[in-house]
Amino acid sequence: MELIYTLDNIEVAAKEFTNITNAFKVFAFEGEMGAGKTTFIHALCEVAGVTDGISSPTFSIINQYITPQRQLIYHIDLYRLKNEEEAIQAGVEDCLYSGNTCFVEWPQKAPGLFPDGTLHAAITAIDTNTRKLKINL
Repeated sequence: MELIYTLDNIEVAAKEFTNITNAFKVFAFEGEMGAGKTTFIHALCEVAGVTDGISSPTFSIINQYITPQRQLIYHIDLYRLKNEEEAIQAGVEDCLYSGNTCFVEWPQKAPGLFPDGTLHAAITAIDTNTRKLKINL
């Protein structure tokens, strides 16, 4: 399944994505640098009602947010990690198997850590304002 969206209607795309994928807890987002992974995850967190500052976890590896319903969301960025062992040491595995929602960027850095039932999605930039999100259900 594919969604085409612009940065102007990203919230609509995030709502549609949430409706389509509501049975999943772990989401692995692939895409080149600058494709819009962080931006889309930011929109997903806003749709979930997160009001805290939502930012890229490139340096912290894991950011944690809480929805108004007191649900925990982990936003994980594996870009700076070298291998699965570093991901384990950073606590990524604990998040992935916590039962909480996890949005992960650069999952190809630690592919063996993801639980069965992980939803994989790829974001591609079509132009400066338009993105294609391919969802592997």
